[in-house]
Amino acid sequence: MPHAKPRITRYDPRPDITDPYVVRTARSIAPAGCAECGNSSPVDMQADRPDPALDVWRGQQELERHRQFASDASHEMRTALAGLRAGLEEGRLYPEQTDLHALIATALRGVDRLDAILTDLRVLGEMEAGPAVEPHQVDLGELVRDEVSRRVDHLAVHLWLQPGVIVQAVPIRIARLLTNLLDNAQRHAERMVEVQVVRMGDDAEMTVSDDGEGIAEAERERIFQRFTRLGAARRLDHKGTGLGLAIARDIARAHMGTLHARESATGGACFVLRLPLSATAHVPDTGNTGSPAAAARAASS
Repeated sequence: MPHAKPRITRYDPRPDITDPYVVRTARSIAPAGCAECGNSSPVDMQADRPDPALDVWRGQQELERHRQFASDASHEMRTALAGLRAGLEEGRLYPEQTDLHALIATALRGVDRLDAILTDLRVLGEMEAGPAVEPHQVDLGELVRDEVSRRVDHLAVHLWLQPGVIVQAVPIRIARLLTNLLDNAQRHAERMVEVQVVRMGDDAEMTVSDDGEGIAEAERERIFQRFTRLGAARRLDHKGTGLGLAIARDIARAHMGTLHARESATGGACFVLRLPLSATAHVPDTGNTGSPAAAARAASS
Protein backbone atom coordinates (compact mmCIF):
# COMPACT_ATOMS: atom_id res chain seq x y z
CA MET A 1 0.00 0.00 0.00
CA PRO A 2 1.60 3.27 -1.04
CA HIS A 3 2.25 5.78 1.68
CA ALA A 4 0.31 9.06 1.51
CA LYS A 5 2.46 12.05 0.78
CA PRO A 6 2.97 14.27 3.80
CA ARG A 7 0.79 17.38 3.75
CA ILE A 8 2.85 20.55 3.79
CA THR A 9 1.30 23.80 5.02
CA ARG A 10 3.07 26.79 3.59
CA TYR A 11 3.36 30.01 5.55
CA ASP A 12 1.15 32.73 4.05
CA PRO A 13 2.53 36.21 4.84
CA ARG A 14 -0.66 37.96 3.77
CA PRO A 15 -2.72 39.47 6.61
CA ASP A 16 -6.05 37.93 7.59
CA ILE A 17 -8.50 40.64 6.61
CA THR A 18 -11.28 38.95 8.60
CA ASP A 19 -9.50 39.94 11.82
CA PRO A 20 -10.94 43.30 13.10
CA TYR A 21 -7.59 44.26 14.63
CA VAL A 22 -5.81 43.65 11.33
CA VAL A 23 -8.42 45.71 9.48
CA ARG A 24 -8.11 48.68 11.85
CA THR A 25 -4.31 48.55 11.75
CA ALA A 26 -4.18 48.22 7.96
CA ARG A 27 -6.50 51.17 7.47
CA SER A 28 -4.29 53.33 9.66
CA ILE A 29 -1.07 52.53 7.77
CA ALA A 30 -2.28 51.54 4.28
CA PRO A 31 -0.91 53.59 1.34
CA ALA A 32 -3.21 55.61 -0.89
CA GLY A 33 -3.30 52.94 -3.63
CA CYS A 34 -2.47 49.41 -4.63
CA ALA A 35 1.14 48.69 -5.62
CA GLU A 36 0.29 45.35 -7.28
CA CYS A 37 -2.42 46.49 -9.68
CA GLY A 38 -1.17 50.04 -10.18
CA ASN A 39 -4.47 51.57 -9.05
CA SER A 40 -3.78 55.03 -7.60
CA SER A 41 -7.21 55.28 -5.91
CA PRO A 42 -7.51 54.55 -2.19
CA VAL A 43 -8.14 50.87 -1.52
CA ASP A 44 -10.96 49.87 0.87
CA MET A 45 -10.10 46.38 2.09
CA GLN A 46 -13.65 45.83 3.33
CA ALA A 47 -15.53 47.29 0.35
CA ASP A 48 -16.71 43.86 -0.84
CA ARG A 49 -16.29 41.93 2.39
CA PRO A 50 -18.53 43.11 5.25
CA ASP A 51 -17.25 42.16 8.68
CA PRO A 52 -20.06 41.43 11.18
CA ALA A 53 -17.55 41.03 14.02
CA LEU A 54 -16.19 44.53 13.41
CA ASP A 55 -19.71 45.97 13.30
CA VAL A 56 -20.57 44.25 16.59
CA TRP A 57 -17.38 45.58 18.18
CA ARG A 58 -18.16 49.12 17.06
CA GLY A 59 -21.72 48.84 18.36
CA GLN A 60 -20.45 47.62 21.74
CA GLN A 61 -17.99 50.50 21.95
CA GLU A 62 -20.71 53.03 21.13
CA LEU A 63 -23.10 51.47 23.67
CA GLU A 64 -20.40 51.54 26.35
CA ARG A 65 -19.68 55.19 25.56
CA HIS A 66 -23.36 56.09 25.98
CA ARG A 67 -23.59 54.11 29.23
CA GLN A 68 -20.55 55.88 30.65
CA PHE A 69 -21.93 59.25 29.64
CA ALA A 70 -25.33 58.51 31.24
CA SER A 71 -23.56 57.40 34.43
CA ASP A 72 -21.41 60.55 34.54
CA ALA A 73 -24.39 62.83 33.86
CA SER A 74 -26.43 61.13 36.58
CA HIS A 75 -23.55 61.50 39.05
CA GLU A 76 -23.15 65.22 38.33
CA MET A 77 -26.87 65.95 38.74
CA ARG A 78 -27.20 63.87 41.90
CA THR A 79 -24.19 65.68 43.39
CA ALA A 80 -25.79 69.07 42.70
CA LEU A 81 -29.13 67.90 44.11
CA ALA A 82 -27.47 66.45 47.22
CA GLY A 83 -25.85 69.79 48.03
CA LEU A 84 -29.13 71.62 47.47
CA ARG A 85 -31.08 69.17 49.66
CA ALA A 86 -28.51 69.27 52.49
CA GLY A 87 -28.72 73.06 52.75
CA LEU A 88 -32.52 73.14 52.71
CA GLU A 89 -32.86 70.35 55.28
CA GLU A 90 -30.43 72.09 57.60
CA GLY A 91 -32.51 75.25 57.34
CA ARG A 92 -35.67 73.31 58.18
CA LEU A 93 -34.11 71.59 61.19
CA TYR A 94 -32.44 74.70 62.61
CA PRO A 95 -34.53 77.65 61.39
CA GLU A 96 -33.43 79.96 64.19
CA GLN A 97 -29.74 79.40 63.43
CA THR A 98 -30.11 79.69 59.69
CA ASP A 99 -29.32 82.83 57.72
CA LEU A 100 -32.26 82.88 55.30
CA HIS A 101 -30.57 85.12 52.75
CA ALA A 102 -27.43 82.93 52.69
CA LEU A 103 -29.57 79.79 52.38
CA ILE A 104 -31.50 81.22 49.43
CA ALA A 105 -28.29 82.36 47.71
CA THR A 106 -26.76 78.89 48.12
CA ALA A 107 -29.91 77.22 46.84
CA LEU A 108 -30.00 79.48 43.80
CA ARG A 109 -26.37 78.60 42.99
CA GLY A 110 -27.34 74.93 43.12
CA VAL A 111 -30.29 75.57 40.80
CA ASP A 112 -28.01 77.47 38.41
CA ARG A 113 -25.62 74.53 38.31
CA LEU A 114 -28.43 72.08 37.57
CA ASP A 115 -29.75 74.38 34.86
CA ALA A 116 -26.27 74.60 33.30
CA ILE A 117 -25.90 70.80 33.31
CA LEU A 118 -29.31 70.29 31.69
CA THR A 119 -28.61 72.97 29.08
CA ASP A 120 -25.28 71.36 28.15
CA LEU A 121 -26.89 67.91 28.00
CA ARG A 122 -29.52 69.28 25.61
CA VAL A 123 -26.81 70.76 23.39
CA LEU A 124 -24.94 67.44 23.34
CA GLY A 125 -28.15 65.63 22.42
CA GLU A 126 -28.77 68.04 19.56
CA MET A 127 -25.21 67.59 18.35
CA GLU A 128 -25.53 63.81 18.22
CA ALA A 129 -28.88 64.07 16.44
CA GLY A 130 -27.23 66.07 13.65
CA PRO A 131 -27.52 69.69 12.52
CA ALA A 132 -31.02 71.15 12.65
CA VAL A 133 -29.95 73.94 10.29
CA GLU A 134 -28.09 73.65 7.02
CA PRO A 135 -24.63 75.27 7.13
CA HIS A 136 -23.97 78.28 4.95
CA GLN A 137 -21.17 80.77 4.30
CA VAL A 138 -20.19 82.68 7.43
CA ASP A 139 -17.61 85.43 7.86
CA LEU A 140 -15.84 84.10 10.94
CA GLY A 141 -14.40 87.48 11.96
CA GLU A 142 -17.80 89.19 11.77
CA LEU A 143 -19.41 86.40 13.78
CA VAL A 144 -16.76 86.85 16.49
CA ARG A 145 -17.26 90.63 16.51
CA ASP A 146 -21.05 90.27 16.86
CA GLU A 147 -20.87 87.70 19.64
CA VAL A 148 -18.30 89.62 21.69
CA SER A 149 -20.36 92.84 21.37
CA ARG A 150 -23.29 91.07 23.09
CA ARG A 151 -21.29 89.94 26.10
CA VAL A 152 -20.81 91.71 29.42
CA ASP A 153 -17.45 90.52 30.77
CA HIS A 154 -15.30 91.71 33.63
CA LEU A 155 -12.30 91.81 31.27
CA ALA A 156 -12.35 93.49 27.87
CA VAL A 157 -11.83 91.12 24.93
CA HIS A 158 -9.16 92.27 22.46
CA LEU A 159 -9.95 91.40 18.83
CA TRP A 160 -7.55 90.83 15.91
CA LEU A 161 -9.80 89.93 12.98
CA GLN A 162 -8.61 89.40 9.44
CA PRO A 163 -11.42 90.30 7.00
CA GLY A 164 -12.93 87.86 4.54
CA VAL A 165 -12.24 84.62 6.44
CA ILE A 166 -15.25 82.69 5.16
CA VAL A 167 -16.24 79.22 6.36
CA GLN A 168 -19.17 76.89 5.74
CA ALA A 169 -20.85 76.67 9.13
CA VAL A 170 -23.97 76.72 11.27
CA PRO A 171 -23.65 80.15 12.95
CA ILE A 172 -25.48 79.25 16.16
CA ARG A 173 -23.11 76.31 16.70
CA ILE A 174 -19.93 78.30 16.11
CA ALA A 175 -21.32 81.02 18.38
CA ARG A 176 -21.82 78.41 21.09
CA LEU A 177 -18.25 77.17 20.62
CA LEU A 178 -16.93 80.73 20.93
CA THR A 179 -19.08 81.38 24.02
CA ASN A 180 -17.70 78.30 25.76
CA LEU A 181 -14.11 79.28 24.99
CA LEU A 182 -14.65 82.89 26.09
CA ASP A 183 -16.36 81.79 29.32
CA ASN A 184 -13.34 79.59 30.03
CA ALA A 185 -10.88 82.39 29.23
CA GLN A 186 -12.72 84.93 31.42
CA ARG A 187 -12.71 82.43 34.27
CA HIS A 188 -8.93 81.96 34.20
CA ALA A 189 -7.54 85.26 32.87
CA GLU A 190 -5.84 87.78 35.12
CA ARG A 191 -5.83 90.88 32.91
CA MET A 192 -6.17 89.88 29.24
CA VAL A 193 -8.42 87.89 26.90
CA GLU A 194 -7.76 87.94 23.16
CA VAL A 195 -9.52 86.49 20.11
CA GLN A 196 -7.76 86.31 16.76
CA VAL A 197 -9.15 85.19 13.40
CA VAL A 198 -6.75 84.64 10.49
CA ARG A 199 -6.43 82.69 7.28
CA MET A 200 -3.86 79.87 7.41
CA GLY A 201 -3.46 78.29 4.00
CA ASP A 202 -6.68 76.43 3.21
CA ASP A 203 -7.97 76.81 6.77
CA ALA A 204 -9.53 79.47 8.93
CA GLU A 205 -7.94 79.74 12.36
CA MET A 206 -9.56 81.25 15.44
CA THR A 207 -7.62 81.45 18.69
CA VAL A 208 -8.94 82.40 22.13
CA SER A 209 -6.10 83.26 24.54
CA ASP A 210 -5.77 84.36 28.16
CA ASP A 211 -2.95 85.26 30.54
CA GLY A 212 -3.97 82.91 33.34
CA GLU A 213 -1.95 80.09 34.85
CA GLY A 214 -2.28 77.97 31.71
CA ILE A 215 -2.86 74.25 31.26
CA ALA A 216 -0.20 71.63 31.96
CA GLU A 217 0.86 69.87 28.77
CA ALA A 218 -0.21 66.49 30.18
CA GLU A 219 -3.75 67.81 30.71
CA ARG A 220 -4.29 69.52 27.34
CA GLU A 221 -6.13 66.57 25.85
CA ARG A 222 -7.93 65.39 28.98
CA ILE A 223 -9.74 68.71 29.41
CA PHE A 224 -11.84 67.89 26.34
CA GLN A 225 -13.30 64.78 27.99
CA ARG A 226 -16.86 65.15 29.22
CA PHE A 227 -17.33 66.13 32.88
CA THR A 228 -13.61 66.80 33.30
CA ARG A 229 -12.77 69.77 35.52
CA LEU A 230 -9.24 70.53 36.66
CA GLY A 231 -8.50 71.88 40.11
CA ALA A 232 -8.26 75.49 38.95
CA ALA A 233 -11.66 75.30 37.23
CA ARG A 234 -13.32 73.90 40.36
CA ARG A 235 -11.73 76.58 42.47
CA LEU A 236 -12.69 79.48 40.20
CA ASP A 237 -16.21 78.45 39.19
CA HIS A 238 -18.43 76.20 41.30
CA LYS A 239 -21.20 76.30 38.67
CA GLY A 240 -19.16 74.78 35.85
CA THR A 241 -20.35 71.51 34.34
CA GLY A 242 -17.16 70.13 32.80
CA LEU A 243 -18.97 69.93 29.46
CA GLY A 244 -18.10 73.26 27.84
CA LEU A 245 -14.85 72.22 26.18
CA ALA A 246 -16.22 68.82 25.19
CA ILE A 247 -19.13 70.53 23.45
CA ALA A 248 -16.76 72.97 21.74
CA ARG A 249 -14.67 70.12 20.32
CA ASP A 250 -17.79 68.23 19.18
CA ILE A 251 -18.92 71.35 17.32
CA ALA A 252 -15.50 71.72 15.68
CA ARG A 253 -15.51 68.11 14.53
CA ALA A 254 -19.08 68.41 13.21
CA HIS A 255 -17.75 71.21 10.97
CA MET A 256 -14.84 69.03 9.73
CA GLY A 257 -12.48 71.06 11.92
CA THR A 258 -10.20 70.62 14.91
CA LEU A 259 -9.87 72.19 18.35
CA HIS A 260 -6.85 71.86 20.59
CA ALA A 261 -5.10 73.69 23.43
CA ARG A 262 -1.59 75.10 23.64
CA GLU A 263 0.29 77.70 25.66
CA SER A 264 -0.46 81.33 24.87
CA ALA A 265 2.20 83.97 24.26
CA THR A 266 1.66 85.23 27.82
CA GLY A 267 1.97 81.79 29.40
CA GLY A 268 -1.76 81.22 29.78
CA ALA A 269 -4.05 78.99 27.74
CA CYS A 270 -4.68 79.32 24.02
CA PHE A 271 -7.47 77.35 22.32
CA VAL A 272 -7.01 76.92 18.57
CA LEU A 273 -9.96 76.25 16.25
CA ARG A 274 -9.26 75.35 12.63
CA LEU A 275 -12.04 75.07 10.03
CA PRO A 276 -11.81 74.53 6.28
CA LEU A 277 -12.21 77.73 4.30
CA SER A 278 -15.30 77.86 2.11
CA ALA A 279 -14.35 76.65 -1.38
CA THR A 280 -16.33 79.48 -3.04
CA ALA A 281 -15.13 82.25 -0.74
CA HIS A 282 -13.41 85.25 -2.34
CA VAL A 283 -9.97 85.90 -0.84
CA PRO A 284 -9.48 89.67 -0.51
CA ASP A 285 -6.08 91.24 -1.11
CA THR A 286 -5.06 92.81 2.20
CA GLY A 287 -1.92 94.30 0.71
CA ASN A 288 0.10 92.81 3.55
CA THR A 289 2.78 90.27 2.72
CA GLY A 290 3.73 89.60 6.32
CA SER A 291 2.42 86.94 8.67
CA PRO A 292 -1.32 86.19 8.98
CA ALA A 293 -1.26 87.65 12.48
CA ALA A 294 0.22 90.88 11.18
CA ALA A 295 -2.40 91.03 8.45
CA ALA A 296 -5.14 90.60 11.02
CA ARG A 297 -3.74 93.37 13.18
CA ALA A 298 -3.46 95.69 10.18
CA ALA A 299 -7.05 94.97 9.19
CA SER A 300 -8.36 95.64 12.70
CA SER A 301 -6.42 98.86 13.25
